[in-house]
Amino acid sequence: MAGIYIHIPFCKQKCSYCDFHFSTNLTNRQTVVNTICNEIELKKTVLPNNEKIATIYVGGGTPSLLFEEELAQILEAIYKNYRLEEKIEFTLECNPDDINIGKLKILKNNGVNRLSIGVQSFFDEDLKFFNRAHNQQQAEKSILLSQDAGINNITIDLIYNSPQLTLKKWEHNLDKFIQLNIPHLSAYTLTVEPKTALYHLVKTKQTVIPSDEQAIEQFNLLIEKVKQVGLIHYEISNFGKEGFFSQHNSNYWKGENYLGFGPSAHSFIKNNTSQKRSWNIANNTKYTKAIQQNLPFFEEEIIDETTAYNEYILTRLRTIWGVDMGFIKKTFSSEISNHFFAALATYKNTHLITISENKLTLAQEGIFLTDKITSDLFFV
Repeated sequence: MAGIYIHIPFCKQKCSYCDFHFSTNLTNRQTVVNTICNEIELKKTVLPNNEKIATIYVGGGTPSLLFEEELAQILEAIYKNYRLEEKIEFTLECNPDDINIGKLKILKNNGVNRLSIGVQSFFDEDLKFFNRAHNQQQAEKSILLSQDAGINNITIDLIYNSPQLTLKKWEHNLDKFIQLNIPHLSAYTLTVEPKTALYHLVKTKQTVIPSDEQAIEQFNLLIEKVKQVGLIHYEISNFGKEGFFSQHNSNYWKGENYLGFGPSAHSFIKNNTSQKRSWNIANNTKYTKAIQQNLPFFEEEIIDETTAYNEYILTRLRTIWGVDMGFIKKTFSSEISNHFFAALATYKNTHLITISENKLTLAQEGIFLTDKITSDLFFV
């Protein structure tokens, strides 16, 4: 069940916390779209056994900046060069300020059946701090308009543990999410990435990121609230009602094949004999020139056994599907397998993990120690 990811590397403005690849200069947008379509055709034989595509995810950047003809052009290239499952999950990331009745009609006409709306907060002061282009009113209106248009498979992003976010405000954000009857939520603790405006603010002591204790308090409230309305905590940062999990992102965590198109996009391909990862040039101009001139536009690596094991631990431990201990023993060398079980033994009498039916998952108390537990289980 392969997936396609398309990276649209354009935004109106730069959010204070964002370190993804994008440009606020939109003048060469059509050139980049043309090049993405070229790449889509170039990679049409990469999937083993002409595997069918089950999910399409258009991310960025801000894909909702695309004109209808640009989105249609990209999709035409996909339909022409790949086999698609009869029913696919087709997600497009949107900013609330881009959503209107006309845009929603365009998206539906092009087959989009799932929206990921970058809300982040329902408070204007938080949105200004994040340097978002929308306000609270637009955030709520975008969701209501999408539902009225018949797009009910919606997810929103919310950020917690930001400098201005009290527990009371965080509870209001969660209550608003619940009130709007949205079937999926991605909730992320604010992280400080190098080369971002937020990093500069923290480094120059113009702002302070709250303590881990506050993050845990807000996370525990998040868990409590979403459980009350039947959402399943299926990945560390993701919560969905039954039938509304992100199929595309779940495929990442389950190690399924995916193709990435556009500047900075990643691909992962495995077959019976090998696993391979590649990543495109993270520069719009260099990416387009390389493809236009038939030059290398990506780097790649063959994933060895150690890397494959470590990545299995890294991705599966984040999810409700967990680490299959039988799979570890069957798939990897005795040296790696013995290391795994020895490292795991140090956690067996703690409240940080759960082992059931030969499956290892994190307990709620262990989620904030995910990095340490994962690191201990890694084979290095």
